[in-house]
Amino acid sequence: MGQKAAAAAALVCALASPLALGQALRLVDGDLQKRANGVLAMMGFMLTPDVTTGSLGISSSTTGNPDLVLTNLGGGFTTKGSPLYLEGTFGYGQYDPTFSASNGQVESSVAAKWDAYSATGGVGWDFPVARDLVLRPIFNFSYGRVQSKVSASQTGTGAELDFLREGRLDAYGLGGSLMLDYQRNRPENEFEVELRYTNIYLQSFGGSSEAVKGSADAQSVSLWSRWRAPTGVRMLERPLRYVLEFAHTTFLGDLDGVLGFNYLSSLGAGFELDSSAHDVAVTRTRLLVRYKIGEHVTGWSIGLALSF
Repeated sequence: MGQKAAAAAALVCALASPLALGQALRLVDGDLQKRANGVLAMMGFMLTPDVTTGSLGISSSTTGNPDLVLTNLGGGFTTKGSPLYLEGTFGYGQYDPTFSASNGQVESSVAAKWDAYSATGGVGWDFPVARDLVLRPIFNFSYGRVQSKVSASQTGTGAELDFLREGRLDAYGLGGSLMLDYQRNRPENEFEVELRYTNIYLQSFGGSSEAVKGSADAQSVSLWSRWRAPTGVRMLERPLRYVLEFAHTTFLGDLDGVLGFNYLSSLGAGFELDSSAHDVAVTRTRLLVRYKIGEHVTGWSIGLALSF
């Protein structure tokens, strides 16, 4: 992790331990505003439909246990017979940072657990640019919550410790996205490319703990592409398609390096089953295996998508 990751891992901490002999520990290198913005920045990874962060786990190199897990469920579509575009995303994240504090004589550490929940909606409009190509501005709005717990009982007082022990952060987000969407659909193959810039400003509000009131600017630029073509096999009276996918996201603003990386790439392959010949709600089912790579980060995920 770089310097920004170290700052994010020092978000909130005021602890005590048996070694402290009853004296409350104090924050080590504590800047409350930076810590508040760091909590919000973690939430920023779950705001939009993004293949690279849709299912992401980062493990500790020393323990092998997940330090960060992100899971998103979402998507978007243009309504039939209209240029109106709608999208939505629900996200869950779990982050397990370890904090340090000192009473001036003894330094101690404790493992915390943060659970983050978010929901984001988007309303856009398609403006034709050329054949199969549209320009799509999108207005985005979101709500999120982060709740904190520690793995053991801690003594001491203060806003920082109160948040770490059983605090929460509520945040709303307003912003927008600009997307170029190219779709070429033919019987022999289908090809799609999306280029998207997103900027959503997050602000704490309501009953958020005093230690983590703040704001963050969640920005990203993403490129997503998908190729689909028949395999030559027929299932459910339709061709079974193979699917190839590539995605890349660069994180900007307060997301840049906050978790130790500023970009993620994803390579995916799988199959798509077409059930549109039958009277069922689901017209297509797609299963992909994705390999992900970024700065100091590698991993893989399995994605399931349904079309209606």
